[in-house]
Amino acid sequence: MESITKNRQTPETLKAMVAKAFGPDEVPVGEDFAAELGHGWFNVAYRIRLRGGREVVLKIAPPPGVEVMTYERGAMDIELASLALIREHTDVPVPEVLFADTGLELCDAPYFFMPYIDADNIGIIEGALPPEELAAYWEQLGARNAELNAIKGTGFGPFLDPRFPTWRAAFTQMCEDVLADGERRGVDLGFDYGTVRAVIAEHEASLDEVTEPRFVEWDLWPSNVMVKDGKIVCIIDHERAFWGDPLMEAGFCGAELPAMSDADAFARGWGRGPLTDTERVRRRLYGLHLILIMIIETDYRGHTDTKQYDWARGLLVELMTLFAHKG
Repeated sequence: MESITKNRQTPETLKAMVAKAFGPDEVPVGEDFAAELGHGWFNVAYRIRLRGGREVVLKIAPPPGVEVMTYERGAMDIELASLALIREHTDVPVPEVLFADTGLELCDAPYFFMPYIDADNIGIIEGALPPEELAAYWEQLGARNAELNAIKGTGFGPFLDPRFPTWRAAFTQMCEDVLADGERRGVDLGFDYGTVRAVIAEHEASLDEVTEPRFVEWDLWPSNVMVKDGKIVCIIDHERAFWGDPLMEAGFCGAELPAMSDADAFARGWGRGPLTDTERVRRRLYGLHLILIMIIETDYRGHTDTKQYDWARGLLVELMTLFAHKG
């Protein structure tokens, strides 16, 4: 996926990064040691073969001159802290951080190395999977996601700054940040921004049921799941985590937007039954927040193809209709 947030580096800089992380004896020879992993949407990632033969992945944050959405600021710091927390409190398989550098000496942005995982990415192979096999993966994913959600926090909101005493305060600020990002760039939602704000305000009391902050991975889509021999062997990309309501996890999206996930299989794995009426309202709000991001981020990432924008606009109409609002 192409995006102006991808901070590509020269072979010489990549070799310097390898030397700093693993020592001069592991610096590759020649120019064909690195291959970009193009499936990601935000950071650039390279599969690198070290001189000794071991393969690693290098992930680099966006360059400082590229404006990102408010919630994406400091994303790599969030990922590194999330990985440490997950490894400390769960046995969910996540990458080991082999080396991280935030000093900005070799590169204008933070970066880190992790092992290369020799496995299939569900997001790449899902189209070739039988429905029952894909559903089984969604169920496994639900179980793993529940382990992550069992981690308790001290406050609601950003992972590194859980400053909100209530989930209502945290989530409504998250929505306002996204809407302000869209207004700043003049992104056309197909709805007036004031109308969207009114919908959120009308239903925000449903958020008050959530009284305990939990670790929310939020970006746990099939494209962030590596599998081998029918099992999940690694979950990648932890940069969008926050403290909030587990019902906001990606796997539950299909409860209100069926095109987004197999919510039934995910919920079975997670260990919960059908949503209550109030939970369905919350899930619609969470879907609204996500779809707003999917529309607005196309401007921030410099997309020239309107496929994502058009698709997300259609989902926004679907959600606003559920909220009894039409464009």
